Amino acid sequence: MFKTLALATLSAALLAACAGTPAGKPAAPTGVKDGATLDLAILETTDVHSNILSYDYYKQKDDPTFGYERVATLIRQARREFPNTVLFDSGDTIQGSVLADYQALVKPVGCDTELGIYKAMDAVGYDGGTAGNHEFNYGLPFLAQVTNTAMNVDGVSPRQCAGPKFPLVLSNVYSARDGKPIFKPWTIVEKSVTATGPDGKPVTTMLRIGIIGFTPPPILDWDKRNLAGKVTVDGVVEAANKYMPEVKAEHPDLVVAILHGGLNTAPYTPQMENGGWYLAGVPGIDALLLGHSHTEFPGPRYADMKDVDAKRGLVRGVPAVMGGFFGKDLGVIDMTLKREAGRWVVDKDKSHSQVRPICPKKNECVAPDPAIAPIVREAHEAAIAYVNTPIGATDHPLSSYFADEGNMSALAVVNAAQIDYARDDLGRTHPEWKDVPVLSAASAFRTGFGGPDDFTDVPAGPMTIRNAADLYFYPNTLAAVKTDGAGVKAWLEKSATRFNRIDPAKEGEQALIGGFPGYNFDQMQGGITYTIDVSKPEGERIVDLRYKGKPVKPGQPFIVVTNNYRASGGGGFPGMDDANIVLSAPDGNREVVIHWVEAKKTLTRKDVDKRSWIFAPLKTRGAVTFTSASGKEDVAKSLGLPIRQLRDNGDGTAVYSIDLSKR
Repeated sequence: MFKTLALATLSAALLAACAGTPAGKPAAPTGVKDGATLDLAILETTDVHSNILSYDYYKQKDDPTFGYERVATLIRQARREFPNTVLFDSGDTIQGSVLADYQALVKPVGCDTELGIYKAMDAVGYDGGTAGNHEFNYGLPFLAQVTNTAMNVDGVSPRQCAGPKFPLVLSNVYSARDGKPIFKPWTIVEKSVTATGPDGKPVTTMLRIGIIGFTPPPILDWDKRNLAGKVTVDGVVEAANKYMPEVKAEHPDLVVAILHGGLNTAPYTPQMENGGWYLAGVPGIDALLLGHSHTEFPGPRYADMKDVDAKRGLVRGVPAVMGGFFGKDLGVIDMTLKREAGRWVVDKDKSHSQVRPICPKKNECVAPDPAIAPIVREAHEAAIAYVNTPIGATDHPLSSYFADEGNMSALAVVNAAQIDYARDDLGRTHPEWKDVPVLSAASAFRTGFGGPDDFTDVPAGPMTIRNAADLYFYPNTLAAVKTDGAGVKAWLEKSATRFNRIDPAKEGEQALIGGFPGYNFDQMQGGITYTIDVSKPEGERIVDLRYKGKPVKPGQPFIVVTNNYRASGGGGFPGMDDANIVLSAPDGNREVVIHWVEAKKTLTRKDVDKRSWIFAPLKTRGAVTFTSASGKEDVAKSLGLPIRQLRDNGDGTAVYSIDLSKR
């Protein structure tokens, strides 16, 4: 059982009445003496992205490797294993799947209807959560409605709607009207638990847990169209320092910081996207729940990070966990509290974290919780019917299996659609720019990060809306920026950091792809051509940059079509700071692609530009390798790419090599 106390909005006297104790003084649990111990498991989900079911809407098939319905099974197992548990969600919950888009954009849920992902979470039972950056993608009116939050911001009408049955806290986003947080910044959750007394006997008591939430500060850039002029944002440390004194004044037994963010030890700024390392240093925080990075903590990625125990799951001595993404994992902090001087204290020597996968071994995934699918069946079936709406056809396959190695078949459709849209719009609104070249930049969102099925694959033949969603994965809106030749080169140089630097003289294998995300590897088309030399250091890789066969001059004007995320600074590309935006379209990039395909009826290779870039010829002593879905060598051959499969990894992926000496 749990109940929440709306501490951020109630007076001290009312707080005292709710807590049953004098204001500002700690609650005194009955029957718990010094020397008692309490074992507590803090369970976490994060970055579920509304992947409620283990179902791939793009490939129209079940996929047991992801899905909240299977995490729900892990949650129930953990509750049987641990005597005392609490469950929190770290955000990026309501957006990210076809079902989510259907309920938000295609047939928006009414005020009296609870969002599908919240229905599923309520069926399991949560003690609290926070909002991630993607919660803001559908706009504040929708977010206020589906979370049943009375935000005092422009465009939002206060009303009671169907929302989650657990509290959402967020401390670093404020209304521009009154400077107050749009969500409760923090609250207290009370949980009935069973401790072990100093005599070894069980004793039941009430544990008071303070929770405080944080979202990435760059949301004001990433979702500027939805948020500009309506909210302001603080850094996570600034917000923690602002509200932690209030939390501690209520003397909770434990304080859990729920951060939609990861870990970064770079010098701190209030705009830091992944401020978890610094948040762990704020006094009074006893546990830290992380997210946003789509990875796992504890885990090897953080093995060399300062003051981080990447095996036990401690960040600057604070127990922490990040439970994966897409419903692939459950985060667990297994902690022990001991009773000292009339209060509970975390025994850090007996506390550790772990990430529990739904598929601990290949082809061995836990069964879905049978209670979840019926809850969203109607919406699920409606979403399937929607994405199967015909929009046209293509006479050639469109895929992203080798998008990093030169296959632009999928990106070419996006770029062509974006260019036509921008030329039409700018031709009407800015006739003075009719002679300025219009380029387009697009990246392959699905390049295997989520597993062997996480690739765009549209076969030749009829196309439906689900194919368009496969081509353009995120619900961005179209935008265009005005730049010049130097800006285009800087943009492409940033994109080219996707690749590791390759040493031609090195023996043995060298990995082509580095840690720069695939969704930031923008590839430009529209008459532009260029060469990427991966033997050179970052910032010096774009050579032979041309427009319609002529070398691009630094001051030569260009307009580049992209999305609102990139145009507003997403990804940290140079010159992308809103100042140069010349088109902020009301239409989503995906809708632009849909309408473009509908107009073409049947796509041919003549409708799109050819590949715009190549690798500089490079003879290497060892193999240059990368990973993609297994068994796709024939796709590479059909595209004329010098790629061969070296070995199958046995998990649906394979290691390939590319001969950089051949074009």
